[in-house]
Amino acid sequence: MSMNSALNSYKVVSNQTGIVDANPHRLIQMLFEGVLDRLHMAKGLIEHKDIEARSRYINKAIGIIGGLQSSLNSEAGGDVAANLDSLYDYVMRRLFDANRLNSMEILDEVVGLVKEIKSGWDGISDEVN
Repeated sequence: MSMNSALNSYKVVSNQTGIVDANPHRLIQMLFEGVLDRLHMAKGLIEHKDIEARSRYINKAIGIIGGLQSSLNSEAGGDVAANLDSLYDYVMRRLFDANRLNSMEILDEVVGLVKEIKSGWDGISDEVN
């Protein structure tokens, strides 16, 4: 087994263990981290002019945002859930635009929005769950 293969195997096991051991609050944090990771990869791929891979990473980010959106509980969340629903819609539309236009600027905008949402989520105590 090569060193890269061993490291990749370790990463997979480490990620799986982190997911299994995570509470719901941490899982949402991990999803936001996943969106940000994919957007940073997409930005790098724009710089390297790898359109196919860029598109793949943006689509993965869109999928995660869609999952976050579908998990909103409008009854329990009230206005907060409604506002997040609108924000997630906007983020996904902007990601489609970024993909279509190959736009680093739009990705920067979305990264800023996701960081802001994540920051709010990070501020919620684990005790709330």
